[in-house]
Amino acid sequence: MKEATARIKINKMLEEVGWRFFADANGPANVVLEPNVKVAYSDIDALGADFEKLADGFIDFLLLDQDGKPLIVLEAKSESKNPLLGKEQARKYARSQNARFIILSNGNIHYLWDLEQDSPVVISKFPGPGEIKNHYAFEPNAERLSAEPVDRDFIVLTQMPSYASEAAWKNEQERSAFIEKAKLRFLRDYQKRAVTRVQEAVREGSTRFLFEMATGTGKTLTSAAVIKLFLKTRNAKRVLFLVDRLELEVQADKAFKELLRNDFTSIIYKEQRDDWRKADIVVTTVQSLLFNDKYRRFFAPTDFDLVISDEAHRSIGGNARAVFEYFIGYKLGLTATPKDFLKQSKSHNPTRDPRETERRMMLDTYRTFGCETGEPTFRYSLLDGVKDGFLINPYVVDARTSVTTQLLSDRGFVIDVADDDGNTGQETFAVRDFEKRFFAEATNGAFCQTLLKNGLRDPISGEFGKTIVFAVSQNHAAKLTQILNEMADQLWPGKYQSDFAMQVTSQVPDAQRMTINFANNNLGGHSAFTADYRTSKARVCVTVGMMTTGYDCPDILNLALMRPIFSPSDFVQMKGRGTRGHNFADQVVDPTKKTSLGRVAKKEFRLFDFFASCEYFEEKFQYDEELKLPQIAAAPLGIGGDQGSVATGRSTFEFTEPDQVVYQVEQQVGPQGMRVDRELFQKFEQIARSDQQLSDFVDQQNWDAAARRVIEELFDKPNDYFNLERLRQAAGVDRRISIRELLEKAFGHISKFKSKDELIEDEFRKFVLDQKPEEADRLRQIRYFFEA
Repeated sequence: MKEATARIKINKMLEEVGWRFFADANGPANVVLEPNVKVAYSDIDALGADFEKLADGFIDFLLLDQDGKPLIVLEAKSESKNPLLGKEQARKYARSQNARFIILSNGNIHYLWDLEQDSPVVISKFPGPGEIKNHYAFEPNAERLSAEPVDRDFIVLTQMPSYASEAAWKNEQERSAFIEKAKLRFLRDYQKRAVTRVQEAVREGSTRFLFEMATGTGKTLTSAAVIKLFLKTRNAKRVLFLVDRLELEVQADKAFKELLRNDFTSIIYKEQRDDWRKADIVVTTVQSLLFNDKYRRFFAPTDFDLVISDEAHRSIGGNARAVFEYFIGYKLGLTATPKDFLKQSKSHNPTRDPRETERRMMLDTYRTFGCETGEPTFRYSLLDGVKDGFLINPYVVDARTSVTTQLLSDRGFVIDVADDDGNTGQETFAVRDFEKRFFAEATNGAFCQTLLKNGLRDPISGEFGKTIVFAVSQNHAAKLTQILNEMADQLWPGKYQSDFAMQVTSQVPDAQRMTINFANNNLGGHSAFTADYRTSKARVCVTVGMMTTGYDCPDILNLALMRPIFSPSDFVQMKGRGTRGHNFADQVVDPTKKTSLGRVAKKEFRLFDFFASCEYFEEKFQYDEELKLPQIAAAPLGIGGDQGSVATGRSTFEFTEPDQVVYQVEQQVGPQGMRVDRELFQKFEQIARSDQQLSDFVDQQNWDAAARRVIEELFDKPNDYFNLERLRQAAGVDRRISIRELLEKAFGHISKFKSKDELIEDEFRKFVLDQKPEEADRLRQIRYFFEA
């Protein structure tokens, strides 16, 4: 089959989105070569397959609106030419035709240029007639945006426009209570400065901005102010807010409704897929748009004029970058991870140092938002927040047991081993092996004992302060939850019914709702320690990764890192769960008692560091306290004895408990016939859809949990011996497939598996969109590389 050339590709892209060279049932032709002259078939053929028959190697098409007036000039070039060559000629022609938009394309890379904005931007598909018509109504004006007054009451004027005339506001003694009751959100000075910096950047011609703001400094409120600024000044007609977790999707939408609903509408895309065009703000996870290429199939590049990426260093990583770059217009990134935190690695092998990986990721984020120098558009650090009294530094408790000390050492935890023939040797375990290959119930007990003995108490009820514990795995979380509940029964008899600590991980049903209930102080109901005080009965949430990022629960008093951490951004995010300030008196129900208490401020929180994470990341905080844990006597590690055991090979080791292999997968493929293979996939689909837990995981898009369920419950069973290779053959796919793809097909999320060639085309488009290669004549060679 002959390779598609520039003209063929461009013609196809035009026709796919509703442009017509010739009249048909959908309407008259809306593509012409000259004003008021219809295109003939001979005219198209005369261009050549790659415009090689044209002296200059390019042609200008006119794309018309529904009234037959010029709307877009499309300058089409041969594949060997850079689309940006001759853009000034295209501008001159567009102005002569009174056309506002220009598309520059060589069939592989395409630019859309709004002459009322600054520069051409890369697009991966052409806008259709209806889409560009909507964009035509968009009238950005940098001067109007930069001149808009932004004071501390910028958001309040949307919440309650007449607040200044209210009697309670005018009375200084009643003002604080009035603000609290009405939930008015005044911008802090630094938040106002952030918005002002965007105005200045726009005036200077920038279209991309990056806010580096510490956790707890109000990135969402600041984002709301930026959104209002762009929508109010008509520099955006619609805003896309991207997050990377489901719980953050709900949290952001709730905040925008509370702050902006009187002027603008906010929706979650997955809840209103058919009505999103009616909204001013669309909140969604980036995964939702990536799934089945929704962002390209259901959206035009011009649908959003401002795209905001929350936790930008993660939400635009990998394939997610394609979503972010697909939409044209202004881009704002938000991150709580400071680049300066990610110091240059001193490792002899930096490519394997996790700090170096994170550092490169962060630097790439800065480049994406036009901050190549490493300076964001606006920065407000944790130290700034602490200095200004808005944030709280952690009180670090660096606690290490004899076991973790050995695991953390250069030598590691060494045990003597022997085989059946009496040959002896040694096996070494490192900190990364904890609760993966190396297990120690006594160590987990010491962690929990130290936390409960030294954790902060609630300043009003006196009960144990609300706490998040970070575990290694789901199984580890279950163990810790059990230990904490058993210890709570001994410390506070009758107060809890195995609900002092709760496991909040992806495999626990309704875990997302549990995170919300914990923040709203009703997880497990309300505490009965003190009457008229609303705080959660459950005091500890044990999680793995669900509550690490963007989780807003300001009354957290203790954080416990019962797992080693190797990602700097993860460490910053986990630590950030405790830095927010809080007034505990807000949860007092009795007005008289509340008045008498006054403000009961959160003055500190404790960070229990059981694996020297602070030291590992060269943290600068003062370690105010270093606890000496009760020493756990190291049992003999040789052969025999009740306290020790022998590990043969690199399996697992249980400190003070017998050895056991906890996870082992074996695949056995029996003889299969052709008919079995043809029927196999359909049978797998039926079994998969009948598994209720698997269906729930798929509905929640919890693909990791769903994959584990398939491996553990469906694969390699005696009746069917399902496995990926057999199912791939049964489905007739010419490439390897993943378990996620398998489930997407089984549950009807995709109609078919993409072929190898289709995937290559998708990846090539993403590459062009992300990298924007300037050497257009090399694109064909690059394409050959992708195919190779």
